[in-house]
Amino acid sequence: MENLSVSCVSWREPGWPKNVLVSFLLTNKMKRREDRVMADQSTDVIQGTLDMLILKTLSLEPMHGFGIARRIEQISRGVFKVNPGSLMTAFQRLERDGLLDSEWRHTDNSRRAKFYRLSRAGRRRLEVETADWTRRAAAVARLLRTQE
Repeated sequence: MENLSVSCVSWREPGWPKNVLVSFLLTNKMKRREDRVMADQSTDVIQGTLDMLILKTLSLEPMHGFGIARRIEQISRGVFKVNPGSLMTAFQRLERDGLLDSEWRHTDNSRRAKFYRLSRAGRRRLEVETADWTRRAAAVARLLRTQE
């Protein structure tokens, strides 16, 4: 379907006073190709990898939630942006499963924040998930390299 370039149409409705014009915007449900391509370049974390990314980030040093989200975005060079709601849910789950320990501390800005650190069980889980991810990523790469 071709993209419509009309943004505003005006006409006089029969039966209405001559000075009343009805205007409306035509919205095109189909975006231009460039817009679709940009929308397809999602910044969502790949489903099932958030826990691993959190564990890996915390393997470097204890951090608070905002710091973890920022580190994931920085290291991925902006490819991944972590939804704060998803992050909080993941922290609760990882802490409940004994993979993270936490404590309240003051940040560099003198604000109180909950800092998370990896537990021993968390380090073991990170090793297992990293090996599994590496195996799966290699399999996908092999599939993408195959010739028709």
